[in-house]
Amino acid sequence: MESRTKKQLRIRSGANGLDGPIRVLEVVGNATVGGMETYVRNLIRQLPPTQFEVTCICPYESPFTTSLRQLGCTVYTTPIEDDPRWRSIQLAAEVIRLHHIDVAHAHMPKAHALAGLAGNLTDIPVMATVHGMNITTHELGIWRTTGTHLITVCQEAYTQALAMGVPSDRLSLVHNGVDLDLFTPDRDGVAFRQTVGIPLDAPLVGFIGRLEHEKGPDFFVRAAEEVHRRRPETHFVLVGQGAMQGEIERMSRDMGLGGHVHLAGKWANTAEVYPAFDILVQTSRSEGMPLVLLEGMACGCPIVAFIVGGVRELVENENTGLIVSPNHWEGVAARVLELLAQPETMRQMGRAARQRAETLFDLRLSVQRTTDLFRQLVHGEPARQYRSA
Repeated sequence: MESRTKKQLRIRSGANGLDGPIRVLEVVGNATVGGMETYVRNLIRQLPPTQFEVTCICPYESPFTTSLRQLGCTVYTTPIEDDPRWRSIQLAAEVIRLHHIDVAHAHMPKAHALAGLAGNLTDIPVMATVHGMNITTHELGIWRTTGTHLITVCQEAYTQALAMGVPSDRLSLVHNGVDLDLFTPDRDGVAFRQTVGIPLDAPLVGFIGRLEHEKGPDFFVRAAEEVHRRRPETHFVLVGQGAMQGEIERMSRDMGLGGHVHLAGKWANTAEVYPAFDILVQTSRSEGMPLVLLEGMACGCPIVAFIVGGVRELVENENTGLIVSPNHWEGVAARVLELLAQPETMRQMGRAARQRAETLFDLRLSVQRTTDLFRQLVHGEPARQYRSA
């Protein structure tokens, strides 16, 4: 029987080697609010509709799935687990056949497993984006068993994958990108400050992310206590929700930071938030290529960040921000105090951060590299290698 890949090579012709749009299946292992989901939405929103049609599989209904439908996607839901259920595999395979899918794209290891198995059953190429800073043995096992193409978003994961035996022709490095038209320094952040109750003239140090252990909001509050001791006029805000919210509230209260540490909760349009910050702080214990830092840079925020994962590729130390050893919250406090004492340096860093985002991390470049991979995998050609931004 003629394989699907050979059929594609035989029947797809015309302009750009195609007789119609490439049909992509996005298999998303979660459906909440986070960097991975933002990545998926950004990618789908930027795909040229005349060249790509997108169908999605998610684990459950949520505002995220609603947003995918608003982008024009057909969305299916099924359990997506580390050990995929037969019914989920069956659903994915039938979705591939029903929508004549050309290539599947997975996010998170459990989605990678489901897409890899369904792709093998239906004979379509599958690629999986690894959003973190590490390649786990679980992810490596899925790749080895199902023969997928891996995309990493930072150099650390890319070189680790090579060291673990993934050949370069089945591996790509494609950095995350930021929408430079949406995230801009042109806003003033006044509405955010007024809504949260932060004085317009107070120095403001900000954190955006899930209030979860991985993101280190506890480190942020500990650094805030040290900064507050030296600069009591400074305010601090955490934008996001998560399991650690109660703990963060207790820490702030016990440290005597009431009225100076603000928990703003979930904010729908973070493009309005970053311009309110004087400094953006990132205290994650683990990161791939954090979109929060990219968005903050695009909005002209100077950065203070733990140097984990892809952060070392984002922040140009002493030019666009200041880096700190992982988990060293005292170092974060010292760096924040250093910047607060140098307003002109902060402004210069903010301008340099915007310029770096424009030069290296434009979302359109990231999407172009991903669409190149779609086309190359659909045509059965070796994928072009992207190793740096």
